[in-house]
Amino acid sequence: MSTFILVHGSWHGAWCWYKIVPRLEAAGHTAIAIDLPGHGRNWRQPGEVTMQDYVDAIGSVIEAQDEPVVLVAHSRGGIATTQAAEAYPERIRKLVYLAAFLIGDGETVVPAFMSDTQSLIMPNLLVNRDEGWDMLKSEAFREALYADCCADDVALGHALLTPEPAKPTSTPMRTTAERWGSIPRSYIHLRNDRAVGSALQERMFTAIPCERVIAMDTSHSAYFSAPDELTRNLIELAG
Repeated sequence: MSTFILVHGSWHGAWCWYKIVPRLEAAGHTAIAIDLPGHGRNWRQPGEVTMQDYVDAIGSVIEAQDEPVVLVAHSRGGIATTQAAEAYPERIRKLVYLAAFLIGDGETVVPAFMSDTQSLIMPNLLVNRDEGWDMLKSEAFREALYADCCADDVALGHALLTPEPAKPTSTPMRTTAERWGSIPRSYIHLRNDRAVGSALQERMFTAIPCERVIAMDTSHSAYFSAPDELTRNLIELAG
């Protein structure tokens, strides 16, 4: 059995994994969804939140476990997960990137964002540089994030999404082959994604090869629209 740590993406919180946690637990695994600082119950002013805050939050959960974990990242949560893996490689058994930003050493996520011509995020993004956050326009929630999700889950997003801290987005990745690079990593490619475009996902997992790539025909929020299939894939990738 495995211990899964689930890291949400932009604007979300631990709540977005509410269908996945009980399914993993029903299969006998341990599943912990976390709120990154500035999200959910771990609320802070977004302009105060740094990448190190993200790493520390993930690391504290990792270190509290009795065994090395399977660390799962969604979307922009990929950058925090990569940096946590660099900091705690001996405590992570596998990395799984779910339509997540897989960014190389010295790079930030911004060029990938800007290059994504399939994404609906950039044309609908509100940026407050003075307060240090970005937020998706509410009228774009369904089409960009929840295209194949039920009305209840779309309503949940409208109720709970919050601004995303900007500092982690502009922080360059710092990774080494000896630490982050030593952890087996896999990618779940969401082929109908309009938040992190399918072509961008493919470019990322081609440029930084993964041990395995599994494709799903869902939009960005597979944890809502295809929870059974996603759970099966996570268990398979965990080994």
